[in-house]
This record gives sequence, C-alpha cells and structure tokens, in this order.
Amino acid sequence: MLLKVNRLATVASVAVLVAALSGCSSFGGQQPAPVSKMPVASQPQAKMPAPKLPAIAAAKSVEMPMADNSLVPPDAKPGQCFTRVWNAPKYKTVSTRQLVEESGERIEVIPASYKAGSKRILVKEASERIETVPATYKTVTERVLVKPATTKLQQVPAVYETVSTRVLEKPAHTVWKKGTGPIQKIDAQSGEIMCLVEIPASYKTIQKRVLKSPASTKTVTIPAEYKTVEKRVVATAATTRTVTIPAQYKTITTTEVAAPAQERRIKIPARYKDVTTQQLVSEGSMEWREILCETNMTSSRIMGIQKALKAAGYNPGSIDGTIGSDTMRAVNAYQRAKGLPVDKYLNMATVRSLGV
Repeated sequence: MLLKVNRLATVASVAVLVAALSGCSSFGGQQPAPVSKMPVASQPQAKMPAPKLPAIAAAKSVEMPMADNSLVPPDAKPGQCFTRVWNAPKYKTVSTRQLVEESGERIEVIPASYKAGSKRILVKEASERIETVPATYKTVTERVLVKPATTKLQQVPAVYETVSTRVLEKPAHTVWKKGTGPIQKIDAQSGEIMCLVEIPASYKTIQKRVLKSPASTKTVTIPAEYKTVEKRVVATAATTRTVTIPAQYKTITTTEVAAPAQERRIKIPARYKDVTTQQLVSEGSMEWREILCETNMTSSRIMGIQKALKAAGYNPGSIDGTIGSDTMRAVNAYQRAKGLPVDKYLNMATVRSLGV
C-alpha cells in the first residue's frame, strides 16, 4: 500500500509541473497579484519553491504534449490551478457484545445487627452547702474644709485725670497801622494816614494731670477652701445562705441485638463486554482539487476573500490583498465550520462558498 502511495505522489508531482507549464499559465489577460505568503500546490515528497512571476510569464510560450488523462486534472480550463490531494480511507465504528463471564450464584453472610440503647443512672445524691455572701462596699464623696475664709487689706492707688485749661498767651493791645482814604488823613502837608488798631488778647489751651481720688486701702474677703474626698463604706453587711446541690445523673450507652446473623444467596448475572472495532467503509484515493495560485489570483480578488471572511465573522488580519498566516487561519476555521476540505491551500470550493 505504501509503494502505491509513493508512486501516486511521484505521478502527482509530474502532473503539477505539467499544469504549471500549460493550463495554469493562462488567466484571461489578468496580471497576477504579488503573493509572497501563498503556498504553491506541491506534494510533500517533491517540494518545489513557488515560481516567480517572470518564470510563469516565460512558461506561457512552452507547450507540452498532454499525458495520460489520469496524470492531469480532468476537464481543466485555462486559468485554473489544481493540486492532487490524498483522501484518507473512511472507517466506521462497529460495536459487538461478547460474553465475558457466565451467570452464577454466591452466598453472602449477613452479620447480626445491633442497636444502641441508653440508661440513666444516679452518680451523686442531692445535698446542701452553706455559702458565705461577702459584704458589699460603695464609694461616697465628702466635702472637707481645707482652709477657712479670711480677710486682707488691699491698697487702692490714687486716681488722676487730665483737664484742659485756657490761659492768656498775649493781652489785648493797640497798634498804629497805615490807613487809606481822605477822611483818615491827619497830616495835610505829608499826606500820610495812620490808624490806631485794637488787637484782641490771644489764649492757648494747656492740659494738666490733677488728683481725682487719693490713695486708700480696702478690706478683701478671701473665701474658704474645700476639697472633695472619696471614701469606701459598707453597703451591705456579710451574710450566709444555704445552697441546694442537685443530684447528678449519667447516661450510659447499651448495645442490644436488633437482628440475628443470617445468610443470603445472590444470583450473579452473566457479564458481557462491548467490543469496538473499526470497519473500512471506503478506500483512500487521490483527487484533483482546484485551488488559487499565482496564475488565477489578483490582489483585488484576495481582498474580496478577506472582506468576505471578515463579514462571515472570521478575522483575516489586515485587508491588504496578501495571503498571510492570519488569512489562512481564518480560511481553515471557515472551512471546518462549513464542512469544506481543509488543507494548506485556498481551494476554489471555499472561494465559491464565500461568494467571491
């Protein structure tokens, strides 16, 4: 079986090279998008680096004769890319019931059962005792005279006040002053006029300190001084009282037979086991799966796929027209959710499901 798979992988590698040089080289005149992270369809045993765009353009002029129909994708059209994938065999789980142990019988001894009882017994009879009730005390306060009231003579100083007195600074007097006008003329020859003018007296106010009340003494009473002290006095005198001590009882646990020992026969049913086996439903096979590659891929188409993934709730990373690891993770998650083929390529079934 392993030899058969190796031969198929080798044939698939030849088919991929034929597809890259013939059917994948034409895409209706569109320029291929620069895809740096998109893996090119290849088989694990024949890893080939993704061809650069100039190499693809050069391959357009190469013509190769068509090989056997089993080595190339059937009904391929220009602009399509395919990869050959291995579909693993399908199995189903089948469960069968097998006898492990036949039915039988076993004897089981049921031991006697006991129940616990209780009994109250006298431990100490009732008695009396005389107790001494001690005296109680209380604290009281008392006001005690510390110093009696006394008197003392206190000196009262003299009191002075300031009074204002108006005194004559300059008495009233007369002076001669030059006069004007013909009526006041006294000397007809010289024409000079003199007038006797009275100047009133001038006064000034002075302040002086005068005695208002002389110094004296007065008798001052000094009140008595008291102190509050606390002392402990008997509130109730000591007495005695008779205390009755009740009898003491103790509850002990007793054991009694509830049911005697006996035997019981138990039927043991046969024991079976479910054995699970895997049965082949369909053999593994190789198939051609249409994918996106550099030939039929453009930046606008990749951006459309990324937008459709984001609208469907799958984060493709940046909407940049480049197939990166974030975009492929979103693609694989979408494929699993929709039951589509999950692989490392962006297959056309997924593209059609996204409506791009």
